[in-house]
Amino acid sequence: MFSLKSLQKNKTVKYGVPMLLLVVGGSFGLREFTQIRYDAQKIRRKLDPSLEARVTQQRQSEILEQEYEKMKNANLDEWRNIRGPRPWEDSREYQDQERSKRTAES
Repeated sequence: MFSLKSLQKNKTVKYGVPMLLLVVGGSFGLREFTQIRYDAQKIRRKLDPSLEARVTQQRQSEILEQEYEKMKNANLDEWRNIRGPRPWEDSREYQDQERSKRTAES
């Protein structure tokens, strides 16, 4: 029926099967390589042991309560938004102008 010579001449066997193996094998290979990448990122993101101990000791609500108390006690009436210098402006000159404005207002 089918001889080895006729299979070697068949274009599907000659080009299609290797292409199919490349696509399917490449998919599995990429999955393994990307998994290595994500595992390395996970290891790099771990917290310092001292910081991790502090975080696990305190509960999240306690931390939020402390931050709320800090914000409640802050004096926001005297807060003033000061913009930074633009790229074409001299930063020292701009800072001196802002300081002189603040001393004149006080």
